[in-house]
Amino acid sequence: MVTTPSPSPVPAFRVEHDLLGERDVPAGAYYGIHTLRAVENFPITGTPIGAHPELVTALACVKQAAALANRDLGLLEPAKADAVVAACEEIRAGKLHEEFVVDVIQGGAGTSTNMNANEVVANRALELLGHARGDYARLHPLEDVNAGQSTNDVYPTAVRIALDLTARRLLDAMEVLRDAFAAKAEEFADVLKMGRTQLQDAVPMTLGQEFATYAIMLEEDRGRLAEACTLMHEINLGGTAIGTGLNAHPEYAALASRHLREITGLPLTVAADLVEATQDAGAFVQLSGVLKRIAVKLSKTCNDLRLLSCGPRAGFAEINLPPVQAGSSIMPGKVNPVVPEVVNQIAFEVIGNDMAVTMAAEAGQLQLNAFEPLIAHSLLKSITHLRAGCLTLAGRCVSGITANREHLAHLVAHSIGLVTALNPHIGYEQATAVAQEALSSGRSVRELVLERGLLTEARLREILHPDNIARPHAR
Repeated sequence: MVTTPSPSPVPAFRVEHDLLGERDVPAGAYYGIHTLRAVENFPITGTPIGAHPELVTALACVKQAAALANRDLGLLEPAKADAVVAACEEIRAGKLHEEFVVDVIQGGAGTSTNMNANEVVANRALELLGHARGDYARLHPLEDVNAGQSTNDVYPTAVRIALDLTARRLLDAMEVLRDAFAAKAEEFADVLKMGRTQLQDAVPMTLGQEFATYAIMLEEDRGRLAEACTLMHEINLGGTAIGTGLNAHPEYAALASRHLREITGLPLTVAADLVEATQDAGAFVQLSGVLKRIAVKLSKTCNDLRLLSCGPRAGFAEINLPPVQAGSSIMPGKVNPVVPEVVNQIAFEVIGNDMAVTMAAEAGQLQLNAFEPLIAHSLLKSITHLRAGCLTLAGRCVSGITANREHLAHLVAHSIGLVTALNPHIGYEQATAVAQEALSSGRSVRELVLERGLLTEARLREILHPDNIARPHAR
């Protein structure tokens, strides 16, 4: 009887070693022993670096640029360089992001992130060369993929690229929200209402002016964000450990940066002083401050929307926010301003993230800031969540806002604040007397002005026409 031999079992693990010894690494993993130890050491947030796709993409861009520069300098065999480049291009296309498993919050100034990238790129490059994962004698994560590099120039460079790429998406989302407010400003251009200062009746304005303000604020903040993004274009690639360029070829920094510009399409420049650039987190603080500014003003806008829509019977009820879900499990018919509320909460988070960035930047010591992982995670969260908030606010709230025109007209007609608009035409003393009587009698300013013969009906209509009220130069 002939027996068929059983197939050899596929090993579940491969053995890798580092300075601490040997470990079993899952055979199917593209990451290696350094990543494995980092996963064990940092069970902090449960959020892997792969959750930030722009950061993974940026790391692949840096590794690809480094491989090309080392190839050009004759420091990396062309076949190895080609395999590394191909692996990086796959990662940039969205593949293998699930292999970037190190927690976003980690000790070591980002070393674990850099190791994770080195190992994934190396093992995929080995496959492309026809070798097994972990066969580092043929292509090594540190000797080859990390050649001429240090975490201390790779990680900050990748973070800056990732922040710029992410911020561009936020700029686009802010433009969408700005346009939504601008469209409402045009729609409400003829709707007269009372402006308020310190929650008290002030002077007439149009609802269009109120919404135009929100659009203008967003556009101003888009400008500030674009300015802050330019600071991300100065990189320290080539500085290696502390900015002196130790272990890197003298021409490496210029070559790697040139390749990185071509790969990313960003106007990246090498810092004039790499020692300074390696330890300085000022650009991150600047960006964080701008994000906080956006968050504060966006939150203020949402406060206004909630206040203007409060009611529907016992509040301002000047505008209606589109109903998007039931508001209560106990109060039938109640609808809440849930979209502005969620944007408020995003703003609170961004403000808190700014404090985290501030403290992390301040805590840097001597030639390196060890806390850039927290800076990166905080900024990427802030940008990503602000983007989502802007798009949600535009699409689920602002675009569906309607004005309670009759109610607004009633409020204007019975507001004492009208006398301020009439002051230049009837004089301060007469305006004061009208205001006092209107308050004591409950009668309208318009009614009393006409009764006293201070203005004709036609003249009163002309003065209070929305076009005249809304003229900026009227002040």
